Amino acid sequence: MPTDQERVDQGMAVRRAVLSDAHVDRALASTTELTADWQDFITRVAWGDIWSRPGLDRRSRSIAVLSSLIAHGHQEELAMHLRAALRNGLTTDEIREVILQSAIYSGVPAANTAFRIASEVFAQDAPA
Repeated sequence: MPTDQERVDQGMAVRRAVLSDAHVDRALASTTELTADWQDFITRVAWGDIWSRPGLDRRSRSIAVLSSLIAHGHQEELAMHLRAALRNGLTTDEIREVILQSAIYSGVPAANTAFRIASEVFAQDAPA
């Protein structure tokens, strides 16, 4: 079994690779006494334990995360994970298909919101 520190180190490496150094640096810079345990938990457990497992590649994990966020209406995290999905190798065409698929199982309003957020993200991140 890896130590907690090894899990944090692995989690931080994966978190930075998936979300970007800039995003993780902003999250860590805004850590407070209230949120410090939360930052440790998500780094160690979500990124060090789950995202680091060998059973799915990062592209597949991104598809699962996008689907879950859309289904549960977690729009506040969707933009971040749309960017992560692109970093993990999904194309905008594949992301479109994930959103369309989600419309069937999660509802048209959820997909409509996801398309709006994706359009904003892709417009912001488009090369100048």
